[in-house]
Amino acid sequence: MRIADKMAFNQVNQNLAKNRSDMADLQNQAATQKRINKPSDDPLASARVLAARTEERGNSQFIKNINNAKSFLEFTDQSLGELSDMLVRAKELAVQAASDASGNSESRMVTASEIGQIFNQSVAVGNRKLGERYVFSGYKTQTPAFTPTGEYQGDDGDMKIQTQKDSFIAMNVAGNKVFLGRGLSEDGIVRQTQVTPTNVDDLKNFQNHEKERVEINKEIEANFIQTRGPASVSGRRNDLSDQKDPVTGGTGVNIFTTLKDLEISLRTNDKEGIQASLDTLDDAISQVVLARSEVGSRIMAVNSTMDSLQKAVVDNKVTASQLEDADVFQVISDINKTDSTLKATLETSGKMIQPSLLDFLR
Repeated sequence: MRIADKMAFNQVNQNLAKNRSDMADLQNQAATQKRINKPSDDPLASARVLAARTEERGNSQFIKNINNAKSFLEFTDQSLGELSDMLVRAKELAVQAASDASGNSESRMVTASEIGQIFNQSVAVGNRKLGERYVFSGYKTQTPAFTPTGEYQGDDGDMKIQTQKDSFIAMNVAGNKVFLGRGLSEDGIVRQTQVTPTNVDDLKNFQNHEKERVEINKEIEANFIQTRGPASVSGRRNDLSDQKDPVTGGTGVNIFTTLKDLEISLRTNDKEGIQASLDTLDDAISQVVLARSEVGSRIMAVNSTMDSLQKAVVDNKVTASQLEDADVFQVISDINKTDSTLKATLETSGKMIQPSLLDFLR
């Protein structure tokens, strides 16, 4: 085979270009510490790295959601703990004033003043705010949950946050469930049978349905009280404690009514009314404990989800690192080898391009 001067020249250029391109790629890897700097370096690995990064960012956002919900739930649990302590104190005072041996009309008046303070503190707990949002107002986070007399101004809404793909959990407990005893049958976790709004129209329909349900509850309550007619203070208290929630069918205790009735019984020196309030206070304490258990179960759920997400973030980083990061020792070794190859190419290229006939035709 005849080797022409042009063929030798082209071969030298191709070899030099290849060696210099390899050296440039290796120097880029050494500078960036990345094996893949553009999709063409490894298309399949690039696709897997992008997928891992996308999942990692999604998990990082879920972690932010969980941190927000966790702070909300922990603040709710702290508030319910204070409410439980108040009710325990109210029961202690009621026990002391329930018998003539440990109480009289004067001491019961003093105790009534403390019960009134407990009532005000309970309303203050119901109107707790975290940041700019009221904790127990449902969706109406800019509206105080209760009036100074204990009337509920919020709604039944559960603010659900996304913790994983297709997984939601409620970060609040509506005040009418805890303080008015309208049921705590749900754990706040969205099941497949529950519908979560996915667009603006669904959300509006859901909110309208919630408003209608609240109005129906109020109407049933009004009819209930009207049909029972006038009764004594203790009788009214027992009626409300035995009232069933029209939605869940469960019984509940109106904590504010319980405290206010106890205060009235103390001021009127009604020993039977004070004794009757003991059972109602027990039910109220159990109601708050049930609410705390609901909140505690949600905190456990978000903690478990947090651990899973944090492990997933680490696993995604490891996967992306294995595919994307360069082996420094291997890169340095390849640079030295490529440098030797480039020098050898430069040395041999001078021998391949010998003087031709045109060099002597001068």
